This record gives sequence, C-alpha cells and structure tokens, in this order.
Amino acid sequence: MKNNEELQKDVQDAIKWEPLLNAAEIGVTCKDGIVTLTGTVDNYSKKTEAEEAVKKVAGVKAVVEKIIVDFGDSSYVDDNKIASEVLSAFKWNWDVPNNTIKVKVEDGWVTLDGELEWNYQKEAAKASASKQLGVRGVIMNVIINAETDDEVEREAIEKALSRNWSLSSQNIMVKVIGNRVTLTGTVNSLFQKDEAARIAWNAPGVWNVENELGIEYDRLKF
Repeated sequence: MKNNEELQKDVQDAIKWEPLLNAAEIGVTCKDGIVTLTGTVDNYSKKTEAEEAVKKVAGVKAVVEKIIVDFGDSSYVDDNKIASEVLSAFKWNWDVPNNTIKVKVEDGWVTLDGELEWNYQKEAAKASASKQLGVRGVIMNVIINAETDDEVEREAIEKALSRNWSLSSQNIMVKVIGNRVTLTGTVNSLFQKDEAARIAWNAPGVWNVENELGIEYDRLKF
C-alpha cells in the first residue's frame, strides 16, 4: 500500500499529465488515501479536470477539492451573458432535451433545475454548463424521472458490471427495490466506484443510485 508521500507524487504526476492543467497552480496533500487539492485556476473546466484526474490514481479513496476559480478583472463575464451561453450550449447538445432545464446564474454560479429521463442527459447538461467562460461552479438540482415504471432488472446491471474491464473482478453486489439501485461491496479505486455508479444509472427505469461501495486499495495484487 502506498504511503502518503508516494500517493502525493502519483497525484502530482497525474495532474502534470493533463494538457489543460498547470501543476504549479494546484497544491496536493495526502493522508490515508484522502487527497486534498488547493490552489487557484482561471476557469472551471480546470477545476473539474483536476478532480477527475485524481480520481483515476490508484490509492485515492476520497478527494477534498478546495480549488478556487479566479478569472481576474479582465476575464469577468456578466451573469446574463453566462446564462445566454449556457442556454445556447444546451441547444447545440443533442444529449440535452430542449426546454427541459431552467438556468439561474448568480455571481458566476450556475444552478440547473428540472427533470430528465436519463442520467447521461444530466451529466451532459452539467458538462455543457461547466465549459462556459465565466462559470465559477455548477449546482445540480436536476432529478431523474424515467417514463417507465417497470422495476429495474438486477441481473442486467450485474451483467453490465461484469462486462466492464475495470470492474469484472471486483466484489460488487446489486440490490434493486423498484426504481432504486443500491451498490455495496468493495472496489480498488475511486474511479471504479464512480464507474460502477455510471453503469447502474444506464439501466432503463433507474431513478436513483445509492453508491455504498467501499474502497480497499490494499486488495490490489501485482
């Protein structure tokens, strides 16, 4: 199992590897698998990319993200302009249904409200909003409300998990009650935990996923 110094170096290397990120902007501290990111970046996309890069590092159990977005006076964008750009981005994104999401912008913070049928649509809306110039953060109040009322098939989710190269050997148990899916067991990384939830969300009729998977890095075998 990696010690704090080894994990810190791996996280720093992962951040350096991302084209959009400047390692000098982001500070990294590690303790018992918990990684804290600090520093300042000049757009929200860098903030989210740093977090995603860290999640993929073996040994990371949790991420505490304290990165600040600071555009500087020359890069200030009016809230009305941000709202207009977010709505325009939704129109050009085939994964975001038209006129289903309400947008509110306050001091660069974008709040999205509404209902969608699929989680991938929710993720697409968040990604589109995050990429707009001037955005400091995105608050998601969008809920999933699938048209089908059929009970989700547990076996179908289990097969989908077993087909995934990163999850096929993991100890994941699936419980289904109506339209709610609960994942329990253990995986080897935060990336695998998120990936399992993403696959569960892809099942037709899922309204909610409770991801209770634990991370046990010391189970890894080399």
